[in-house]
Amino acid sequence: MQVPQDVANTIVDPKAYADGKRVDDAFRWLRGEAPLAIAEPSGFRPFWVVTRHADIQAVERQNDLFHNGDTFTTLTPVEAGEKVMQMTGGSPHLVRSLVQMDNPDHFDYRRLTQSWFMPQNLRGLEGRIREIARGFIDRMAAKGDRCDFARVVALLYALHVVMEVLGGPETDEPRMLKLTQELFGSADPELNRGGAEISDTAAGVANVQAVVMDFMTYFNAMTEDRRAAPRNDLASVIANGKINGAPLGHLEAMSYYIIAATAGHDTTSSTTAGALWALAENPDQFAKVKANPGLIPGLVEESIRWVTPVKHFMRSTTADAELAGQTIPKGDWMMLSYPSGNRDETVFEDPFKFDVERTPNKHVAFGYGAHVCLGQHLARMEMRILWEELLPRLESVELDGEPKNMEANFVCGPKSVPIRFRMH
Repeated sequence: MQVPQDVANTIVDPKAYADGKRVDDAFRWLRGEAPLAIAEPSGFRPFWVVTRHADIQAVERQNDLFHNGDTFTTLTPVEAGEKVMQMTGGSPHLVRSLVQMDNPDHFDYRRLTQSWFMPQNLRGLEGRIREIARGFIDRMAAKGDRCDFARVVALLYALHVVMEVLGGPETDEPRMLKLTQELFGSADPELNRGGAEISDTAAGVANVQAVVMDFMTYFNAMTEDRRAAPRNDLASVIANGKINGAPLGHLEAMSYYIIAATAGHDTTSSTTAGALWALAENPDQFAKVKANPGLIPGLVEESIRWVTPVKHFMRSTTADAELAGQTIPKGDWMMLSYPSGNRDETVFEDPFKFDVERTPNKHVAFGYGAHVCLGQHLARMEMRILWEELLPRLESVELDGEPKNMEANFVCGPKSVPIRFRMH
């Protein structure tokens, strides 16, 4: 079945993700009427849209059949894709991180830092993260009774934590935030490098490539420093890591840093900002979790489901594949829609309700299977600690204007959450 043109255009439109309701309505229609169908939005090559929770998990379980790295791993218009391949000498990837890898590389590269991100290792960071959280809550309190929670707390708290894990100095944080927003917000005129609507494909791709090059310049210096004088930080693990006895290739090492620095804070900050937005709109949920701190882990999980900051990943088939009773031919491109999976009515009761007591909450916001998010335990810990510190001090909160989401179809969340609040 072919996805209707208006629906196909909506699910790739950065502005529809900023709107929220438009994209939710499109995926709700697809889940009901065409849960696995081919979309051909204007300017894109055709792809299958995987909208149901069970089908997303089925694809993520079969890593030999559904590959990440054979073609573009994110939604890429035909013209932009051609420009990328001209720049890279034929590769569809400007970076080559875990996200663009399949086995055996994926397994080997993931293993390099896996122990660093395990709960037992992260426990040693808990005290320091709690200090950082208190500092940001004090900063919020100093604003009086109103602030933009996304800009004052959410964006900067997660960034500070991830820079500390990497081993980057605090003075570099503004630069890192700007580069991350330019990368993930490349379609957002308020955030992208050009500071304007992107109408010219070549200019858009050149902007993103320039951002990637700036990241590489920064992390190249960090690599040289850590090879000369290793420390107990993630940058030293990457700089001195070996795969099959050889150091990481330059592109792979730079890409490892980029994904750790960007995805490592942007997704967490989006989820944190989205959680407070939801609590401000649902005073009953705020009252529940404030009265019972035992609900904080539930608040964390529900906010991850609610925001789903990573909107999709693409896969391609290595052979003819059966999915949901249909055959997907070898080489076809597929879009896994995580926000759709996380609103699947067959899995989540009343999925459009924000519910801190939702159990079970088997969301797919971190992916599933071998490619499940490496930093998921760190993200959960950061959010749990922030709420443990903020909720006892926060007496009331309400919106103080219209929150705004980023315009992006890959990774996005709230960029502005103006609130009025009382704290003690």
